[in-house]
Amino acid sequence: MLALYYSPGLASLVPHMMLREAGAAFELRFIDRDNDAHKGEEYRKLNPNGRIPLLVDGDLVVFETAAIALHIADKFPASGLAPAVGSPERAEFYKWMIHLTNTPQPEYRAWFYPHEHVIDQTAAATVKEAAGQRLNGMFDLISEQLGDKTWLLGDQFSAADLFLFMLIRWSRNMPRPARTIPNLNALVERVLARPAVQETLKVEGLAAPFI
Repeated sequence: MLALYYSPGLASLVPHMMLREAGAAFELRFIDRDNDAHKGEEYRKLNPNGRIPLLVDGDLVVFETAAIALHIADKFPASGLAPAVGSPERAEFYKWMIHLTNTPQPEYRAWFYPHEHVIDQTAAATVKEAAGQRLNGMFDLISEQLGDKTWLLGDQFSAADLFLFMLIRWSRNMPRPARTIPNLNALVERVLARPAVQETLKVEGLAAPFI
């Protein structure tokens, strides 16, 4: 049995949506982040980094959101969450997954937790502002590359769209939410229309309005 350690709205949202898209049998294990359960000894035995999410698949323990997402896509190939291995489309999928996890996602750490990036706490506001500006530029570039395509891979929906959906959602309280960009908002609406996504949001208690 698969077990996903999660906290509502965090990076665990991607594998949670993917597991429901795949129709997988899995167990959700809530991590009370507000009470620092992710920093506790029991959780750190599984993930020494103390970060969420974590996936347990039998004797296999996987952490890092993108790694979990790729494992789920490979474990459930019939789900269509990723193109066929070895295809040009698969390379495009890898490109987007690595870009999203390596480029915009880390900037949110600086946006939400600027105090972690400074020694002089009076500089935290500047760190946050700079991260917000970088995120704006990143979403502009993603918008340009998406263009008028339905999904990041063109006509084919993939886990990369779920990943982008999550990152767009995280910007909802920023001065310029990514969803104000028309084609990114259109992609969000398409993702929101998927039953598996709606079920995930319901289970995690992420109620409307989305932004």
